[in-house]
Amino acid sequence: MIFLKEPDLSKPVDCPYIDGEKFTQEYFYAYDLDEEEFDEFLSAGWRRFGLFFFRPSCVNCHSCVPIRVSTRRFYPTKSQRRVLKKNSETTVRLSHLEYRDEIFEIYKKHSKVKFGQESDISHFKDSFFRPAVPSAQSEYFIDGKLAGIGFLDISSKALSSVYFIYDPEFSDFSLGKFSIMKEIEIGRELGINYYNLGYWIEENNRMSYKGKFSPHQTYHWEKKVWLEGNCYKSDESKDVSDKENIKTQ
Repeated sequence: MIFLKEPDLSKPVDCPYIDGEKFTQEYFYAYDLDEEEFDEFLSAGWRRFGLFFFRPSCVNCHSCVPIRVSTRRFYPTKSQRRVLKKNSETTVRLSHLEYRDEIFEIYKKHSKVKFGQESDISHFKDSFFRPAVPSAQSEYFIDGKLAGIGFLDISSKALSSVYFIYDPEFSDFSLGKFSIMKEIEIGRELGINYYNLGYWIEENNRMSYKGKFSPHQTYHWEKKVWLEGNCYKSDESKDVSDKENIKTQ
């Protein structure tokens, strides 16, 4: 692991997820992490884009909760099975990171339609094709046409979703939900324990879908352990980290 900038704390800014709150994060820049090194950070709630690693560090707020699904215990709900059925002929391919113009074209359309944002190719490449950790991409094909791409980080114990984009032309296929289930499946086939979904804010409509993939575990920032369910809402939550690790050794 090579640090380009030691960990630091950002200045507070308006929270992009909760009105009226301030957002602060720890961050650093680094590259050349191996799977074991990256797992230490991922297991402690860190995320990354390109060489930029970050995690929330907000005073008196723990709404952004890291969430992960056990690849061995996940079972789709009735509505999720309908998504799987809808994509019964969707082809999925896992490969090394490889930039192609057609991927950027999908990113541009996805950003414009979903968020109303214009796209910059340099920022796109720096965020997703400048890996600091072991990484891969999943590609989704419908009728032979590239319809979606998932960017994934790989640690010794987890497959972590960095970002997923899809061509709005294929919105009816619910590719975002489908990609989560397929990538959980990929993690299981690779012998990886967990699938990380990043940060979950249950009350935020854009993030609420993450809690529907079960059974899931969340990271308790103060206790520094992973617990079953939403660790900030359930008095019955218990530490499952050791149990999961023993089970999969």
